Amino acid sequence: MLLFLSILFVVLTAIIMLTQKALGVIIPPEKLGKAQRKLLYVDIILIAGMVLGFTKLHGTTAGGIILQVATMLFMAQIVYDWLALAYVVVKYLKKKLFEVPENPQRRRFLKGAAVLPAAAVAVSAYGGLIERHQTVVSHFQVPVENIPDDIKGLSVVQLSDIHLGAFMGLEELDRLLKEASAIGGDILAITGDLFDDNRINYKAAKVVDNYAECFKYGIYFCWGNHEHLRGIPAIDIAIEGTRIKKLDNSFDMVAGEALPVYIAGVDYPIERKQFDFLKEKYTELALKEIPSNSVKILLAHHPDFIDSAAKYNTNLVLTGHTHGGQLGLFGIPLVPPVFKYLRGMYHVGNTMGYVHSGNGSWFPFRFGCPPEIAVFTLVEK
Repeated sequence: MLLFLSILFVVLTAIIMLTQKALGVIIPPEKLGKAQRKLLYVDIILIAGMVLGFTKLHGTTAGGIILQVATMLFMAQIVYDWLALAYVVVKYLKKKLFEVPENPQRRRFLKGAAVLPAAAVAVSAYGGLIERHQTVVSHFQVPVENIPDDIKGLSVVQLSDIHLGAFMGLEELDRLLKEASAIGGDILAITGDLFDDNRINYKAAKVVDNYAECFKYGIYFCWGNHEHLRGIPAIDIAIEGTRIKKLDNSFDMVAGEALPVYIAGVDYPIERKQFDFLKEKYTELALKEIPSNSVKILLAHHPDFIDSAAKYNTNLVLTGHTHGGQLGLFGIPLVPPVFKYLRGMYHVGNTMGYVHSGNGSWFPFRFGCPPEIAVFTLVEK
C-alpha cells in the first residue's frame, strides 16, 4: 500500500504541475497567480481525501464518494491539460502555416479557450458516472483442430476484477451475474480480484453460489492480488461450502472423452521479488500433469502467465489485472505500457491469451474501455 500511495502521489503531483501551467491558456496574466493558488489548495485537499479513501475509509460509502469526486476532478484536469496543449498547438500552426496574424485582443482568445474546461468536465463526468457502468459483451472463437462433436460449441464466460466494495456492491454483483448467466455459457470463469472487502465476503460468496446451476460445468475461480491484500484465509472461509471451484495451482477435467477439456488455475505471485520464479512454478503445478491430447484452458490473474502457459501448448489463457488500462481511444489503451499484455487478445505460438478489461475498479473512471463480459467458444480449426 505504501508503494501504491507513493506512486499515486508522484502521478498527482505531475498532474497538478501541468495544470498549473495550462491555466495560462484560459486565465489572463493579471489573475493567473490567484487562480493557481486556489486550484493548488483544492488539489491538496483532494490528495488528502484520496489517501483517506484508500486507507482508513476503504470500502465505506464515505470513502467511495470521496474517491469518486477526487478521481473525477483529477481526470478533468488531465483532460483539460491535453485539450489546452492541443489548443495552443493548433493556434500556433494556424498562425505559421496560414499566416494568420495574432489576435491582439487577448480577451477574445481567452473566450475561445474557455470551452476547454467545460469539455474536460463533460469527459470526466461521462467516464466517472456513465461508461464505467456500461458493460459490453465480447465474443471470441477458440479454434481446436479435429474437435469432437461433444465439446464443439463449449463456451466459457469470463468475468474479472469485480472489486467488491465501494464501487461495486452486492446488488451490482447480482445484476452482473444475471447478465452473464443469460448468455448461456457452459463455464463461468472469474479471474481474480473478486473479493475486495472482507465485511461482505460471506454474502458475496453466497451471491456467486446462487448462479452455479446456470452454468453446465460450474463456476471456476483463481486468486488475484487483492484477495492476497485482504487476506486469503478470511476469503477461503467464505468460499468454503459454496459451489465456487477454486483453482489454486491445480486443474480439473470438465468435459469431453476423445479430446477432454481441462480447466486449470494459478495463484497470484504476491512476492514481487520472486514473481518470475513463482510464475513459472505455479504454471508448472497447474499444467504439467494435464495430458497433451486435451484442450487446456488456464485461469490466471496476471497476464504474464500467457507466456509461461504457452510453453505447455495451452489453448486459451484467461487473465485480467490490468483493467485494460481503463482509458482508451478506438480500442487502443491510452496508458503507459507498464504491462507486456494490457488489453484484449494476444497470440503466443498456438496459445491464445486474453486480457480482460475488468468489471469493477478501485479507480472509479473508464473512458474508451468499458467493463466487459467475455465469451470464448470452442470451434473447428
